[in-house]
Amino acid sequence: MEEKTITPVRSIQGTVQVPGDKSISHRALILASLANGSCTLRGLSGAGDVLSTIDCLKSLGVSITKRSGVVVVKGKGKYGYKKPKKALNAANSGTTIRLLSGVLAAQPFVCEIDGDESLRNRPMRRIIEPLESMGAHIESAGYKAPLKIFGGPLHAIDYASTVASAQVKSCVLLAGLYAKGSTRVSEPAPTRDHTERMLEVFGAKIGGAQNVVCVQGPAELTPTDIDVPGDLSAAAFFLVAACLLPESNITIKNVGINPSRIGILDALTAMGGRVERTEVSNLNKEPRCTLTAVHSRLTAANFGGSMIPTIIDEIPILAIAATQAHGNTIIRDAGELRVKESDRLAAVAQNLLAMGAQIKETRDGLVITGPTPLHGAEIDSFGDHRIAMSFTIAGLLAAGETVIKGSECVRISFPGFFDSLEKVCVA
Repeated sequence: MEEKTITPVRSIQGTVQVPGDKSISHRALILASLANGSCTLRGLSGAGDVLSTIDCLKSLGVSITKRSGVVVVKGKGKYGYKKPKKALNAANSGTTIRLLSGVLAAQPFVCEIDGDESLRNRPMRRIIEPLESMGAHIESAGYKAPLKIFGGPLHAIDYASTVASAQVKSCVLLAGLYAKGSTRVSEPAPTRDHTERMLEVFGAKIGGAQNVVCVQGPAELTPTDIDVPGDLSAAAFFLVAACLLPESNITIKNVGINPSRIGILDALTAMGGRVERTEVSNLNKEPRCTLTAVHSRLTAANFGGSMIPTIIDEIPILAIAATQAHGNTIIRDAGELRVKESDRLAAVAQNLLAMGAQIKETRDGLVITGPTPLHGAEIDSFGDHRIAMSFTIAGLLAAGETVIKGSECVRISFPGFFDSLEKVCVA
């Protein structure tokens, strides 16, 4: 287990390049592998989770090569996968196992997909039930990985998901590519819509409104080149740091600003954070821009309801911001954070208490009172990349040294995080 020692800095200044959007990268790889021909992917994330998707696809017989900074995927068509010689390994990636399961459910072979200890503890019933309703058969112990998927013919369904999860929605939509008729998914709240947008780019017929989306099957995918924008979830750490540290000014170019993902920008704005968008453009149905953040006086705000799915990955770093905001920040309806790579609500509360913050953990959220000076502490990352990076930012504000235990987990989503941060820190 690696440790990283963080010391306080005066400000952060300069320009940062963040990795390609992790969510879009997964989807680009999977859809490209199902297309009838070669696709070139630019800006693909090099995160560990994305590498897991690449490894799984290669095990299924898909040719994926990298040259001159681009990735070329030779699509094999919807039924071109080969039965893997051993269980597919999704490692720590919930996106990999859930999205690929939707495709594997339609293949003419039996396949097992597994992951690491963390992934084996994450709920899979949410995808098993709709896939079995479509005609697949999946064996598992307690609705957890490993999953043994008996693929075969699927039929369209009208599925009402009980959780607001883009992974569940995407799993069912991908399976719907193989089913005759309209496969329809409704959700209790809107979630990120990268899958729907990219399916349209690849030529599938997508419809729906509000919290409902449907795909018309069977559908063939047309080879398409994809340019992946920078990951807003990765940018969030730098945006929050700039808002909290005096004299800070940070610029991040080519960041994805999909409307279903910009909750962190809305949240910071609601708290008084000054984040400017310039150079807005759109490519492959994914908007992007340059973001600039400067030091801001933050005030407390309440976050809950339909906003939570739009900030679900950014709540840990938003909690760090809340420690320096004036008043009581309340986060509710975020129980989904308890079944991520770690119990993120418990991890945030435990580590912030260790740093001297005023924080209360609730059943489905957090109450944070600020502004409160933080002091250095030993931080347990719980093997969770977002916890490690969030508390690295907290360490920049804190008096004394902060030690991040298990810091290597940042490679799951942002392999160059510490180097990128060091380049913009002003001691």
